[in-house]
Amino acid sequence: MSRTRSLLVALALAVASGLIAIIPTTAASAAACATPWQSSAVYTGGMQVSYSGRNYQAKWWTQNEVPPGTSGVWQDLGSCGGSTPPSQPPTCNYPNWAAGTWYATGAVVRYTNGQYYIAEHDNPGYDPIISTWYWDPYTCGGQPPASTPPTNPGGFVVSEAQFNQMFPGRNSFYTYSGLVAALSAYPAFAGTGSDTVRKQEAAAFLANVSHETGGLVYIVEQNTANYPHYCDYTQSYGCPAGQAAYYGRGPIQLSWNFNYNAAGNALGLPLLTNPWLVETDASVAWKTGIWYWMTQNGPGTMTPHNAMVNGAGFGETIRSINGSLECNGGNPGQVQSRVSKYQQFVGVLGVPAGNNLSC
Repeated sequence: MSRTRSLLVALALAVASGLIAIIPTTAASAAACATPWQSSAVYTGGMQVSYSGRNYQAKWWTQNEVPPGTSGVWQDLGSCGGSTPPSQPPTCNYPNWAAGTWYATGAVVRYTNGQYYIAEHDNPGYDPIISTWYWDPYTCGGQPPASTPPTNPGGFVVSEAQFNQMFPGRNSFYTYSGLVAALSAYPAFAGTGSDTVRKQEAAAFLANVSHETGGLVYIVEQNTANYPHYCDYTQSYGCPAGQAAYYGRGPIQLSWNFNYNAAGNALGLPLLTNPWLVETDASVAWKTGIWYWMTQNGPGTMTPHNAMVNGAGFGETIRSINGSLECNGGNPGQVQSRVSKYQQFVGVLGVPAGNNLSC
């Protein structure tokens, strides 16, 4: 054996035994820094930002929370712009989502649309594209994050600029993005009929919402003396969150334990045991308002949605929301307040108000 060959064999044995380490000629470059975080920007699940030399990824909708934050919304992706090697995307070998299966926080599933979702809270198998408080889109294997398919052709009929025009003094809790996110719960809302009908329905909903909340100012009922009155113990489930826990909240001021129970069951949310979600999560708040609008007759004879899409008129939406106290001469001033706001909003959207405005 030649001397050169003997040296190569010895070198190979030394490397294999760990006596000699192979040093790469160039260091791995660090991950590039994402777009810098901005306090005024709205971020949704899967979006990435950089802050103080580190990259972060939003797990769900957020605004104004500086990374890494305290709510858990920001996932730390590591330092950026330095010399740390880039991380490899996780493989996509997660199980298919199954309704009724218990999922713990952190579980990742493959939904029927072929996209992946991660459980942000324990849940008994809620639908990932409906129960967005429990699930968030998840980036897997380098593919783009999952997204909720659009529910209304061409998007929501009210633009963000129009929404801001309607509610110039609104509470920052009532976000436009929260409203748009809530549309997935009921795709038929403001998505049925002609463009005029769709805009009339959106205006009717927002007009009633404006009346109930003082222009989207109030998140919770202001008369605290009423709080203990909204517990109906004749219901089999009682009031597990406490007698005074079911006061009015959100855009329609959802109240009573039986309404929280029904809304929670319909939306896949634990509202009976955690009614406070309606005053802490903008998307949940909007969903409860849309739930009532789409499914409840109230003191009327039809849902507000049916009243608008079937030509019964805005007056019937008032009847379904608070007709027992306001309609038939009960409180004409309150009725006129709702009607005036509706007329203002259809003007913003550029459609006629239609007939039967009063009740």
